[in-house]
Amino acid sequence: MATRQIRRLLIANRGEIAIRIARTARDRGISCVGVYSDADSTSLHLDSMDAAVALGGETAAESYLRIDAIVEAAVANGCDAVHPGYGFLAENAEAARSVEAAGLMWVGPTAEQIELLGDKVAAKRAAEEAGVPTTPIIEVAADGSTPADVSMPALVKAAAGGGGRGMRIVREGDDLAAAIESASREAAAAFGNATVFIEPFIEQGRHIEVQIVGDGEGEVLHFGERDCSVQRRNQKVIEEAPAVGLPDDVRAALHDGATRLARHVNYRGAGTVEFLVGNDGTITFLEVNTRLQVEHPVTEAVTGVDLVGLQFDVASGVGLGMTQEAISLCGHAVELRLVAEDPSSGWMPSTGVITAFDVPGSVRVDSGIRPGSVVTTNYDSLLAKIIVTGADRQTALAVAADAMRRADIGGVRTNADSLVAILTDDVFVEGGVDTGYLDRQPHVLQGVRPETADIDAHLVAVVLDRVAANRRADQRWGFAPSGWRNLSTRGQRITMVESGGDAPVEYEAEYRSLGGDTWEFLLGPWPKADDDGALNPDDRPRSVVRRYGDALEIDGRRTSPTVSHLGESWLVSGWSGRTEWHELPRFAEHDADLAGSGPVAPLPGTVIDVRVSDGDSVEADQVLMVIEAMKMEHQITTPSAATVTAVRFSVGDRVDMGDLLVELEIGGQDS
Repeated sequence: MATRQIRRLLIANRGEIAIRIARTARDRGISCVGVYSDADSTSLHLDSMDAAVALGGETAAESYLRIDAIVEAAVANGCDAVHPGYGFLAENAEAARSVEAAGLMWVGPTAEQIELLGDKVAAKRAAEEAGVPTTPIIEVAADGSTPADVSMPALVKAAAGGGGRGMRIVREGDDLAAAIESASREAAAAFGNATVFIEPFIEQGRHIEVQIVGDGEGEVLHFGERDCSVQRRNQKVIEEAPAVGLPDDVRAALHDGATRLARHVNYRGAGTVEFLVGNDGTITFLEVNTRLQVEHPVTEAVTGVDLVGLQFDVASGVGLGMTQEAISLCGHAVELRLVAEDPSSGWMPSTGVITAFDVPGSVRVDSGIRPGSVVTTNYDSLLAKIIVTGADRQTALAVAADAMRRADIGGVRTNADSLVAILTDDVFVEGGVDTGYLDRQPHVLQGVRPETADIDAHLVAVVLDRVAANRRADQRWGFAPSGWRNLSTRGQRITMVESGGDAPVEYEAEYRSLGGDTWEFLLGPWPKADDDGALNPDDRPRSVVRRYGDALEIDGRRTSPTVSHLGESWLVSGWSGRTEWHELPRFAEHDADLAGSGPVAPLPGTVIDVRVSDGDSVEADQVLMVIEAMKMEHQITTPSAATVTAVRFSVGDRVDMGDLLVELEIGGQDS
């Protein structure tokens, strides 16, 4: 194969993967051209480019998925090659053909391989022909009709795309039709292809994948396996390399099956062959991802091989440059997907402006955000990938947990605290968990609760942050000490609600300045009068608080909690866990059961399904409406039995966060 040099590369992607590709390109003296949507005009990935081309539009369909605009940008800027990253055009055969038709190199598999292996039904057939262990599948007719005699449990799966989208687990036959409809609709929205199929769902299976790279001339290498079993909504949360606790014969069979299939199709470039391994050692082929994976850094960490660099070598005709015997694994690596989602609220996506972003420690952080970055519903919720390498698994997990404890991420809710809980959970630490782990260990989604002393420190940190903000905002009296009054022995009172744990808890504090950065705090309920009107003695503990830069010393114990804001909330992170606080109105009667007027939109999105009409009677937890945002479907349900008095939006309507979606009447009262 003739070699061609890559001098200038167009990176047809955004965020952390665009930055990652540019890093290797710069190491090789390759100039980089980026692209961006209107929504990404200030994106961090543009700082890694020598030049960048505006594609226009806000959404992916209006920008990053425009093949003509991508090719035109590459040609106009004198590029030799296009790297699609992952997602977007990475598994688009038309994109590969268009790039090569323009005389450019496509850094990825051939268009024919993308078409064959990107269709999960065709890939299953190819795996069977290559002798790869797999299970039978049932194809679903184009009209979406429900096949007969489907054994339960079953998995409805999109024939195109990946990332867990267009997948539904079905345990009851009566739910199959709805699952096919929902998966097909989500697949069409995410991949432009509504085709789905059905395969057996293996309970307690481990999701194991093998990294392969082929030179397109018959040679294929594998780079070990990764365990990606910790998943939510069929999307990965934590990945590890190598997979712990696999029998040697199973591990060897996975490697052999992956390379056998890749050789069968004469694979070119980087790819991932994915399997499900049952607890009895049964191996089932799932699919091939014809691209670089999100979790490729853990393989790089244990093999020492730059997979992006190897992609460049294959695309330019240099070849693999190594043998299978030369590839060895050293140590253990774990990757954490930090996402703008709230695990304790059903993984509800969170949007907003990033006010702080720092992940300390001996970790690799692949991220496309910085303070000031805007997280919208236009793209995936992934904020960063945290990669940790240790001499052994125990060390890697400990370092990863410590990094997440100390991470300071402000402006959006994230899964950082849940990651700490998973990494320190005895079941996970023991190793070998399956894809049902999070369903069986739901407590980890609540995160790690700080100890009482640290919760008190978090409360003090919030109060002092509030004091400082009020001083800055007060143009008339900002010069005066906070809480100044004629009666110096009387402090200011505040009641805060901490919303973590099983239920919200109220914390009361009284505070006054002792001058400079020294304060007196009284924590606990206010003294109240007894039945005779006499005031009970104030036996609250008195704490002296001193502030030293970012550190707080409370009665001789110093900690450094970090405070950030999310709307009207305060988010506090510290080494022992995270808390979230809300201030109660000072003079209002607060009632935790104040009723609204119906469910509201949890985030901006598009209505894709309305299941009720005016006048309908609905039961508790019944689905009223479905909203699509961040490439996922979100079901809007009713909190209790009610009557629908008004449906305020129709299919296709855009909704903003907080919009009232459906008006309900409960118990004869509008609510």
